[in-house]
Amino acid sequence: MRYLSFPGGIEKIPPYPHHKNFVYRSSVFFKANNLFNLFAINGISYAIKRKWLQFKYGFSIPYILLIDPTSACNLKCTGCWAADYSKTASLSFEKLDEILTDAKRLGVYDIIFSGGEPLMRKDDILELCKKHSTLSFAMFTNGTLIDEHFADEMARVGNLNAFISIEGFRDSTDFRRGEGTFDKVLKVMDLLKSKGIGFGFSICYHSRNCEEICSDTFLDFLRERGAWIGWLFNYMPMGKGADLSLVASPSQRRLVYERIMDYQKREDFTLIDFANMGHFAFGCVAAGNEYAHINSNGDLEPCAFFHYSDSNLHKMRLKEALSSDFYRHFRRQKPFSSNPFMPCPIMDAPEALRELSKCANVKSTHLQHCEPMEELYNKTKPISVEWKPVADELFGLLGKRERRKISLFSKFLMFKEK
Repeated sequence: MRYLSFPGGIEKIPPYPHHKNFVYRSSVFFKANNLFNLFAINGISYAIKRKWLQFKYGFSIPYILLIDPTSACNLKCTGCWAADYSKTASLSFEKLDEILTDAKRLGVYDIIFSGGEPLMRKDDILELCKKHSTLSFAMFTNGTLIDEHFADEMARVGNLNAFISIEGFRDSTDFRRGEGTFDKVLKVMDLLKSKGIGFGFSICYHSRNCEEICSDTFLDFLRERGAWIGWLFNYMPMGKGADLSLVASPSQRRLVYERIMDYQKREDFTLIDFANMGHFAFGCVAAGNEYAHINSNGDLEPCAFFHYSDSNLHKMRLKEALSSDFYRHFRRQKPFSSNPFMPCPIMDAPEALRELSKCANVKSTHLQHCEPMEELYNKTKPISVEWKPVADELFGLLGKRERRKISLFSKFLMFKEK
């Protein structure tokens, strides 16, 4: 039987595709210390099937597919690249249905909606969860559109969860998301907790909120509100005119890493730090090795932050897109660094951008303000230079056993393509 500790005790975890099962599997993945643990996350049969499908098709198949149903949003957050996107871009219900059908055939079973604000498409999301009841769904949402009726529907379908965006306490959250947002988010958290939904939180950390969001005070506060899991993303200056002052300094990024690692070990609580957990995720997870992203225009992107593609789901099916020239070229370049604390080709190893830009037919998918890779390189190269000494020091602090584990798991997880 599977159990997971949560605020207030320990709870038995329902079987897949229940939304709490995704929280459980995420927890196990980031605690796995041998290949058997890794196999057992989704079951031995799934692991064997996944490997067989990869050999059958000849390309990597993601564990998770991140999909933007729409670029529309009811908020306008400071520094959010989605704010630059056309508000009219969206994937039809029929196209979303097709993508999910193809995903199941390929062996993808976890779907996360993002945006924009995915709950601008409330009815469609619920209908997709019902129709594809064998898939596990979640969504990154600002939460402000969740009302009691929708929360009741979430509890009823069972396979839909939410990661509520929050930037810190009231001043920090309202600074980026607008006055009154913090109070609305807390009401939604209380509502989801009352319905027995094991929701999570999502934090974008930047130069102005780093210390606050990784403090015991704030993390304890979120757990007391009922959160089961937390995702943290470092601010990335995507798009022309992005605010570079919000990029976390090397000392701030290290502070987040050290506090998060300490907190999750001490409190037995799952926290996923997107920027700093390359040694747990075994490098960059993008381009279909672990997950892939489909934006609201239908472009298949390696990552939600990597706005370049040569494939569009309005012109081809998911299988063809995952095996496109650019996707294969991207995966062949990995790992982008021998240091797992520098996994990202945007922020940590931007030299990779120059090689990736050589692939034919690749274009910028940043819908309003296209940004050539060379411009992105010039913007993020200084950031990576400053981070490297800190990353090297952190890697040096890992023990031999941890380094062997990283090497072994990477070889197992990475499907080498010809």
